Amino acid sequence: MKGKTILWASAFALAAGAAVPANAAQWWENTSISGKMFYDLTNISQSYYDAAGVKQKGALSSADQNGTGYDIKRFYVGINHKFNDIFSANITTDFLYDKNAGATQIFIKTAFLQAHFNPAFVVRVGAANMPWIPYMEGIYGYRYVENTLVDRTHFANSVDWGAFVLGQFAHGLLSYKIAAVNGNGYKNPTRGQGMDFAGRVSLKWHGVNLAVGGYDGKLGAPQGVTTYHTATRFDAMAAYIDHGMRIGVEYFRANDWKSVRSTTTDSADGYSAFAAYQFMPKWSVFGRYDYVNPKTTGASVKDDYYNVGVQYSPYKMINFALVYKHDQATGGFLSTTNGNIGGIVGPNSNGRGSYSEIGLWGQFLW
Repeated sequence: MKGKTILWASAFALAAGAAVPANAAQWWENTSISGKMFYDLTNISQSYYDAAGVKQKGALSSADQNGTGYDIKRFYVGINHKFNDIFSANITTDFLYDKNAGATQIFIKTAFLQAHFNPAFVVRVGAANMPWIPYMEGIYGYRYVENTLVDRTHFANSVDWGAFVLGQFAHGLLSYKIAAVNGNGYKNPTRGQGMDFAGRVSLKWHGVNLAVGGYDGKLGAPQGVTTYHTATRFDAMAAYIDHGMRIGVEYFRANDWKSVRSTTTDSADGYSAFAAYQFMPKWSVFGRYDYVNPKTTGASVKDDYYNVGVQYSPYKMINFALVYKHDQATGGFLSTTNGNIGGIVGPNSNGRGSYSEIGLWGQFLW
């Protein structure tokens, strides 16, 4: 009631032309709204080889992946509120078009309470960014064009539900983030057999960025489901960002990421090399190459991905990029953020398939 009384008193005072008490407006002055949108207008050409070695257009499940069209890949709206010098809160929404429902569904991406005790010790509880992927997105710099390595190939989650501790030392020279989470990503805040753990330690010094991280857990396996393995992942990154240059490499190795509930085992490793150069104040060129090799019992998939592009930034919060992407997998299929890439392994086929996309990508932020 006290908040409502202040609000109505403030509105009445404004209508009457009277001065509003200084503390009456604090509830909205300490709240901010942000937004971010990724979109593209592109042409996609995808194909795969069947078991007889005959080339088929489209993806394995459907040919509607091919063609030209406009997409909105992400549209985040974030609300941040500061209660005092220690406590604050965040909620960020995203949206997804549901083909089955024939409608756009809005869902929660992050929602957490934060306690900022000092720069070296910050605590978050709720749904929040994981230690590795969001950090790598900042290093890579072109998330609106493509997801980073372990995100693109579904070997990590960008957000999860749990508790997070983060901080930095020596004015940002060293930073860290650790998390105890449910393990199945932001779309599934269910209870599992235990908490998963993830962490990252990073260094930033005169343009040099170094980081290592890891993950250990059951990936949200629910109670009552038999698990045979624990999923683990090791991450490493080295990059240099300064003087208009951005160059770096990311590496990961994962074990049993796809076999937590299976008696079989699996492993995967891969790397991503990326570079960009700002040759004019509003123009830059960039490129990237990924190699990923997932291995299961009796099968090994090799995935080669690359993109090249030129970016125009008329304003620091607006970017456009003309880009060409190509992804080819052999030895089977690899699930990626661009769909299942690869082909059917058969007597006359080595399980090859490819995905190409060309067009205009863009983002804006506020």
